[in-house]
Amino acid sequence: MKFAIAFSNTGPFTHPAKAVEMAQAAEAAGFESLWTVEHVVVPSEYASTYPYSPTGKMPGVEDSPIPDPLIWLTYAAAATKIINLATGILILPQRNPVVLAKELATLDHMSGGRLLLGIGVGWLEEEFDAIGVSFADRGRRNDEYVGAMRALWTQDKASFHGDHVNFDNCISRPRPVNGTVPIHVGGDTDIAARRAGRLGDGFFPAKGTHEELARVFDIVRDTARQHGRDPDAIEFTTGGGGAFGPNAINEVRALADLGVARVIVPAFLFYSDTAAGLARYGDEIISKVN
Repeated sequence: MKFAIAFSNTGPFTHPAKAVEMAQAAEAAGFESLWTVEHVVVPSEYASTYPYSPTGKMPGVEDSPIPDPLIWLTYAAAATKIINLATGILILPQRNPVVLAKELATLDHMSGGRLLLGIGVGWLEEEFDAIGVSFADRGRRNDEYVGAMRALWTQDKASFHGDHVNFDNCISRPRPVNGTVPIHVGGDTDIAARRAGRLGDGFFPAKGTHEELARVFDIVRDTARQHGRDPDAIEFTTGGGGAFGPNAINEVRALADLGVARVIVPAFLFYSDTAAGLARYGDEIISKVN
């Protein structure tokens, strides 16, 4: 089982020294990856419903710092050697896919092939408005952007033609170290599960009971088969809700039985006593599961 830290670029880890401390301690403790979140802006008193809380609002205060995930990961990459660097998630429809493909390939190249791209379509309509990007068609643009970026990463002279992205014979260098950047589709909905089955290298539902996870994992696998893809090649990542505390080992093993390959542990557990807390988790959980 792989273990990862979620919300890595939040709380005290928005500060440079604490970010480095956490990244290095997580690497030493046996964590496989760091996962960052994204919001370019949070419009005050937004009306959109945050889907992961019964209150409909994001946790914390609305002016909490959220560093750009790619810049934060680049900073962490320079201070580490082997831990993978992930977005969980990056809001793909808000980005220019041609520019983003270059940024991602550069980070992957400079870090020695350690990048994982978790993507989502977003939920905060007011943020899209502030950026000047359409909210209504974000799902279709998301899927098209994936194809455009993969073309730039894999073709010598890349061409792509869609409703939103068009280019011919474009050379983009450097390329990702392993030929492409793995793309993990985030989301808890059936739509997200089907998207992962169609085009994802992984699926990342942030939450869910074992029964809920099993159901959406089956949707991913069935969709993959329908599109001629190998369902076993799609990697499942989730928080699961119980990968910490007195029942953590049993929870992790139960998630493994569902097909989960990576368990996410929230960064807030390590806001204080960071290095020692990460080391304890490595000794008490990671070392006993793996």
